[in-house]
Amino acid sequence: MELVTPEALGLHSGQLSRIGEHLRQRYIEPGKLPGSITLVARHGQVCLLDIAGERDLERGTPMTADTIFRLYSMSKPITSVALMTLFERGLFALDDPVHRFIPSWRGLAVRKAGAFPLFETVPCERPMTIRDLLRHTSGLTYDFLRESNIDYAYRKLQVGNPAPGYTLQDMVDQLAQLPLEFSPGSHWNYSLATDVLGHLIEVLSGQTLPEYLQQTLFEPLGMVDTAFNIAPDKVDRLASCYERDAAKKLVLNDDGQDSQFRDRVFWSGGGGLLSTVSDYYRFCQMLLGGGSLDGERVIGSRTLEYMTANHLPGGVDLSAIAMGSFSETQYEGVGFGLGFASKIDQVKNGNPASHGSFFWGGLASTLFWVDPAEELVVIFMTQLMPSSTFNLRGQLEALVYAALD
Repeated sequence: MELVTPEALGLHSGQLSRIGEHLRQRYIEPGKLPGSITLVARHGQVCLLDIAGERDLERGTPMTADTIFRLYSMSKPITSVALMTLFERGLFALDDPVHRFIPSWRGLAVRKAGAFPLFETVPCERPMTIRDLLRHTSGLTYDFLRESNIDYAYRKLQVGNPAPGYTLQDMVDQLAQLPLEFSPGSHWNYSLATDVLGHLIEVLSGQTLPEYLQQTLFEPLGMVDTAFNIAPDKVDRLASCYERDAAKKLVLNDDGQDSQFRDRVFWSGGGGLLSTVSDYYRFCQMLLGGGSLDGERVIGSRTLEYMTANHLPGGVDLSAIAMGSFSETQYEGVGFGLGFASKIDQVKNGNPASHGSFFWGGLASTLFWVDPAEELVVIFMTQLMPSSTFNLRGQLEALVYAALD
């Protein structure tokens, strides 16, 4: 990856260097983060690639530019873009009911009372649509939210958990037997919705999700290290993943040399991809470039512009409609489109990224954002779960925008 001087791109090198200083002094050296890579690019050129710490604490392996990370929910924008390439082929409409493509979901209902397995339900006010899945207004949830009788049922049945032999079809069949948290369109809730989009890609394309992503996105964009499973010849590059124990000490969550990301057949479009900072940068640069990169067009510019607009009912921000206390964003001043959060009110949000910038993060504390107004891409890769441990996004926004001339 070729770097240019920050000044050539309208950034101040002294201020930009504070990003690495901040991460080392506040997080790496005190043992709060094992390691990190931070990329800043503007006008299609990279001016910062800060590499710090270790990718494997137990083995003392240093972080390197080609380290492979767990994207977790940074998989969601990739899957959402892939689905919308099928929209561009006329294979579905955003307001098509999901049960058109998953017939077993025709009778979905909303929980009124009761707990698993004895739920009292009422009919949905309207059917769930594909738009609902893309913008997380479907009524689905996640097992780890631990806020309702529905997510308890997900945990009890292990819905969406990649056990050996578990598939997207298994997940869809389980969800057909469970009620929704709310009637589709009435609230926003972080959920397995993007995993369902992965299943829809398979139904609509006739290919497996890995095949479709490889053909439609990864190969045209030159994303050579992005996949659902770690290849045997790349195991040595996979970062180990960590969490903090009761004493706030880093302990191993998933060993990079013996990872759960091997030989899985549950292809989680919502959280299952592995990638590198250079691969994800190529994806982000495609987004900034209106769907094209290096002469390869993978999606239309108007489609991307539509996806990154705020699709929440009435144009509200997430604070007005969201259920649940966790997602990969704060809610104030943030809208949500078709697979991306978007900045709709800088002042209310409290961070300086431009109006219309779009972004998301992942459970292992990774994050990215694309700022079309400044032609800016920022990617942060690390390996600490959960992402709610530190407010890294707000800190990085302050540091990056202070460097703009």
